Amino acid sequence: MARNEALFEAICKGKRNDVTALVQGEIDAGTDIIALMNSSMIPAMRDMGERFSRNEVYVPEMLIAARAMQAGLNLIEPILADKGHKAKAKVCIGTVKGDLHDIGKNLVAIMLKGAGFDVIDCGVDCDTAKFEQAVQDGAQAVLCSALLTTTMPYMKEVVAKLKDSSAKIIIGGAPVTRQYAEEIGADGYGADAFEGVTEVERLLGLTAA
Repeated sequence: MARNEALFEAICKGKRNDVTALVQGEIDAGTDIIALMNSSMIPAMRDMGERFSRNEVYVPEMLIAARAMQAGLNLIEPILADKGHKAKAKVCIGTVKGDLHDIGKNLVAIMLKGAGFDVIDCGVDCDTAKFEQAVQDGAQAVLCSALLTTTMPYMKEVVAKLKDSSAKIIIGGAPVTRQYAEEIGADGYGADAFEGVTEVERLLGLTAA
């Protein structure tokens, strides 16, 4: 399916109302919604993620793009559920215990949904029990976020608690580094939202390593 340039641009520019109108128009026209996501919506968020990684756009632009994407997903998700569409995999995400920051977490969650994942959002201030419950509920990957250096150490507790599970653990957040991820035994690390999604896909064998 050819890319819907208007929809692609509306997502990139964060034009939520335009995204809603364009997606609804495609739904009304009987367009293959999965093809629309794969050709226009997911590429738009990937483009924004790549630009963010290159410091060409910043957090505010990423957030408005993500919110525009979510506006489209709000229309699409019920249709996919009715059709019994199977997600790529189930994952969970949360900000660790003691940390109430959620902007980065929310951004990654939206990008994961846009990439075709079933996302359990555990919220903020998550203890190990919340992540354990998500794994018991079928999460194949656990994404832990921290914005404070004082809450980073709790990630080690999450890794230790889930080390015997089959779930892959990916950590990220402003103060977190790949070296720290390796030190505490996490399976992966995401420097930003785009890399976080890419890392989940890699660890779950959904893309080439």
